[in-house]
Amino acid sequence: MIVLVVLFWISLGLLLWTHIGYPLAAALGARLLHRRVTQADETPSVSLIVAAHNEEDVIERRLENLLALDYPADRLEIVVASDASDDRTDELVERIAAREARVHLVRCPRGGKVAAQNHTVPQTTGEILAFTDANATWPPDALRKLVRGFADPEVAYVCGRVALQEADGTNREGAYWRYEVWLRAQESQLGSVTGGNGAIYAVRREDYTDVDPRFGHDLAFPYLMVQRGRRAIYEPDALSYEKPSRDQEDEYRRKVRMFEHCWLIVLRGGMLRRLGPVYFLEMVSHRLLRYASGLLHLVLLLTSAALVRHGLAYEVALGVQVAGLLLALAGRLRLRVPGAALAYYYVLVTWATVRALQRYLRFGVTAVWEKAEGTR
Repeated sequence: MIVLVVLFWISLGLLLWTHIGYPLAAALGARLLHRRVTQADETPSVSLIVAAHNEEDVIERRLENLLALDYPADRLEIVVASDASDDRTDELVERIAAREARVHLVRCPRGGKVAAQNHTVPQTTGEILAFTDANATWPPDALRKLVRGFADPEVAYVCGRVALQEADGTNREGAYWRYEVWLRAQESQLGSVTGGNGAIYAVRREDYTDVDPRFGHDLAFPYLMVQRGRRAIYEPDALSYEKPSRDQEDEYRRKVRMFEHCWLIVLRGGMLRRLGPVYFLEMVSHRLLRYASGLLHLVLLLTSAALVRHGLAYEVALGVQVAGLLLALAGRLRLRVPGAALAYYYVLVTWATVRALQRYLRFGVTAVWEKAEGTR
């Protein structure tokens, strides 16, 4: 029984810390330990890389969007890294490149997004390497605002803010994402973010590193920069618009794929090495415990059930969990109950961490990727 009690309080404490305690502590720390970033409206030369695999439906629109950026034409090259596309993607890119000298196509062997980026970077010339997705949309000032933080010599990596458009279906990713970008802003003020996003980010050429193609830049680049004594910051004014997956179930499948890579980084990526105490706490709280939240919830549920006759705390804990699961079930059934859709989203995403760990341990992680359903 002592073991069950210890497991109960540890799992409960860690869940409360990662979801409530840490965000509050990060917000307080951001105000007390605020690290400023020197910014300037400079225009360094930029190589903007779009990794693409079979993006014929959106690649023309995406390139026209990037060509309309408010950035000096002689300081910008736009490169499509085609990951062995076998539809009309390459043809459409070449058509635009024939009339627009800033656009280039690099054909890459099939190896996944990061492999295509690693293959393409040596074939570019910009001082700054910027990256985006084929299904994103940037406003005209996005690139100027993204690169202005590089006026600070300590800054190696900058990620912008993804503004999710309204989903076509039931997905409630937007509510979670607003919380996530708020927390990212607090971490940036503390020193460095713990994660980026693939739709809008940039890195100095000298700081770019070839990472394992299975890792992904979003999670690997920030901690790798910090391990080198550099900063990885968040620029909320650099916007990228993107449509989320259509439905909750689509988002669940996307999250499972994403968390497989997260578990790989946790177990094989050395993400907790050579970090200062503040950033180490950030990584443990925001990344490690977040990925482990599904396991912690399972431990909490099982120990609550086993200890329910041994105290009011266990009764309350079990009751709250059962109520949350019932609310999520109402969301699954599309019942119009306040908070049901969000509860269902939380349960799906939390369970995705467990499912992803199981798949990682059984099958490993592949580097290649397909388009996310419902986002085009």
